[in-house]
Amino acid sequence: MPINFSSFNSPHLDSNIQLCHTIANRIITSPQKRITFAEYMDLVLYDPDHGYYTNAVKIGFKDSDFFTSVNLSHDFGELLAQQFLQMWEILDQPSIFHLVEMGAGQGILAEQILHYIQQNYPDFFQSLHYIIIEKSPRLQQQQKQRLQHLIDKLPLHWYQWSDIAYKAIIGCFFSNELVDAFPVHQFIIKDGQLQEIYVTITEEEENNLIPQFQEEIAAVSTSKLGEYLELVGIDVSQFDSNAYENDYRSEINLAALQWLSIVADCLKSGYVLTIDYGYPAHRYYHPRRSQGTLQCYYQHRHHHNPYINIGKQDITAHVDFTALENWGKNCGLDTIGYTQQGLFLMALGLGERLAYLSQTSQPIAQPISQILQRRQALHQLIDPTGLGNFGVLIQSQGLTETQRLQPLQGLKIPE
Repeated sequence: MPINFSSFNSPHLDSNIQLCHTIANRIITSPQKRITFAEYMDLVLYDPDHGYYTNAVKIGFKDSDFFTSVNLSHDFGELLAQQFLQMWEILDQPSIFHLVEMGAGQGILAEQILHYIQQNYPDFFQSLHYIIIEKSPRLQQQQKQRLQHLIDKLPLHWYQWSDIAYKAIIGCFFSNELVDAFPVHQFIIKDGQLQEIYVTITEEEENNLIPQFQEEIAAVSTSKLGEYLELVGIDVSQFDSNAYENDYRSEINLAALQWLSIVADCLKSGYVLTIDYGYPAHRYYHPRRSQGTLQCYYQHRHHHNPYINIGKQDITAHVDFTALENWGKNCGLDTIGYTQQGLFLMALGLGERLAYLSQTSQPIAQPISQILQRRQALHQLIDPTGLGNFGVLIQSQGLTETQRLQPLQGLKIPE
């Protein structure tokens, strides 16, 4: 009879071990003594007691696991604010304009955006209602601490999805490096057939204090995996040809479709802006990308083993932007445009900021070392081999034809 790992749960045990027990219990109590990789990834990242985003997430440069565009420079948030300003203007400057940030990290981006708008566009600031949707209690606490000084200056709320009524939002839902952290199913092609990768433990491991996890391959857990591939234009019949090699594996992000459905239900009029690393489907599922895109981040190093550092490392997969576009259409979202972050930020004025920093005639208001550091950060934001190659997808809903035809500044081709 399998041992009950919960008997080992104790505040004296490392949270990593306790999380392993939680996962092992889920496995041994499942009908087939296995769980999908999506279930495993969800527990590792979001377990309410010991998950990575609940208990151990570290973002930034020092003593952390990864950094984002937000950590490099205040310019990132300020340029996004320029795009939000234009969206407000296109929507005829509504008296209430909602900015809904989904997955707000440490609150740095919100602070950058709100400070810039407050200082430069007071009319726009007066209309703002800022909403943060954050699953991690730890990050939510950090956000509230950072934004405390702004709470009395505008409506600023932390909501769950259930707090937002159907078609209640006029404004923009936006996220930066959120979708890549959604739990993904992993599939593998065996003898021309689509199969799924599960996580299990051996009977011997059931009696160990620290359970070890291994993979098992079996039939897919849901027909939605095949439907997803059809949605993005991948012909499953090609799996039984020479196009895809045996043991080809990749990921499917069903959670991203569920998330986008919820966003579309909440949005009455406005935009959805998604920034993340990823590819269109024809590149994501290219036969030569035979090991998928799953990556783990631990202390600024990345590797491909999700079964170590459990609860203490980030696990991500690239975003399939074709899936977001096509599923969005099913949900009533129109695709306004798709571009790369580098081009997006240049169109919003990053080039002018770089030019200003390069002018020898400008008054020196800060040490040259700080100016050089900021220039380096701006270049990193548009680096085509790094952050600059991130995808930027903008979708809309509820716009009039006149509003929809007004080109967004960030999607213009920089001169």
